[in-house]
Amino acid sequence: MNGNAAENDRFVLEVIACSVEDAVNAEKGGADRLEVIRAIEHGGYTPPLDLVREIQDSVSLPLRIMLREEACYGLTEVISVEKLCCVANELNKMQVDGVVLGFLQSGQVDVKLTRKILASAPNLKATFHHAFEDTDDKSTAINSIKYIGQVDRILSHGGVGSPAERIEHLREYAASAEPEIQILAGGRVDVQMIREIRLGTRIREFHIGSAARSDGKVDVDLVQQLAEAVRGLYV
Repeated sequence: MNGNAAENDRFVLEVIACSVEDAVNAEKGGADRLEVIRAIEHGGYTPPLDLVREIQDSVSLPLRIMLREEACYGLTEVISVEKLCCVANELNKMQVDGVVLGFLQSGQVDVKLTRKILASAPNLKATFHHAFEDTDDKSTAINSIKYIGQVDRILSHGGVGSPAERIEHLREYAASAEPEIQILAGGRVDVQMIREIRLGTRIREFHIGSAARSDGKVDVDLVQQLAEAVRGLYV
């Protein structure tokens, strides 16, 4: 089992950081963890290692680092695989909290490739990112991800449909993923959606990108509002 009972009961706000300023503001606002990326406008790519080091020196929060080199959810170049393995190895040495990745092949989780990348970072945990949304069958995908021992979270916005339908999807995903994996709710998630997910599911972790940003940067006040919603403080 990857999960920890005490950890699973803890409410967590994860905020995307693209700069040191983002990271510092997220921590000031009450974030519990950061996902470090570059090119947020493209869904996030692997950030420079120097940026990761600077953020490590600037905040005390756990960091999960994006590992993504191509717009698709596969790797078409051998050099991309080698590069991600090298980056993963360096992140392993830096003792970050984990990495964020996701690879598909013909609508199925590419277990072999994901394992290959993670083998270069044996001490790190991993989040399987929004590639999950593009899998043909979510139940099959969750079962496949369970075979990747280092993955302890799946990022999902609950797919298509109304907020109520998305929340029901998230509830189903969480039930299928437990106890090995937690669902990290993120993507089209704001304060109101956080409140509704809290009420309708057992999900305890929330991933925030644009809802925490103002004028392209992480805003302390917005993070604070989101953190209060995550923790059930609605006043």
